[in-house]
Amino acid sequence: MDDVDRALIAELQRDATQAYATLGKAVGLSAGAAHDRVRKLRERGVIRRTTVDVDPTALGRGVLAFVMVDSSAWMGDATESFAAVPEIQEAHIIAGTASVLVKVRTATTEQLQDVLRRLYTIEGVSGTQATVVLETFFERPVRAD
Repeated sequence: MDDVDRALIAELQRDATQAYATLGKAVGLSAGAAHDRVRKLRERGVIRRTTVDVDPTALGRGVLAFVMVDSSAWMGDATESFAAVPEIQEAHIIAGTASVLVKVRTATTEQLQDVLRRLYTIEGVSGTQATVVLETFFERPVRAD
């Protein structure tokens, strides 16, 4: 990946809806060359997907929590069980005192409590520790530079 690819990624992260002509102009390429490079970045898996960043509160998901999940067994095989809980946005196998870290968004703390109950139904889960976010200062994408 060269500096042009990095510049393309930065531009796409800023605004993924821009036309290839605009994108190319921003990084010194023609529209066709920009399109070709973006296609190759997708094929190589550098660009995994294009999405829309939506305000969770506007969708009724204003409660954000990070939950540390303790287990009595290896949780690396429980991917489908965690993915089956729609309120979980992310799940990570981690090193440390817990086995899994999940990012959960719900409308209310009562719904968060329900998610915690459902986590206990996953085989091997022995405990949870939830941290509710009061305010998010910022979130940022991974930078290409």
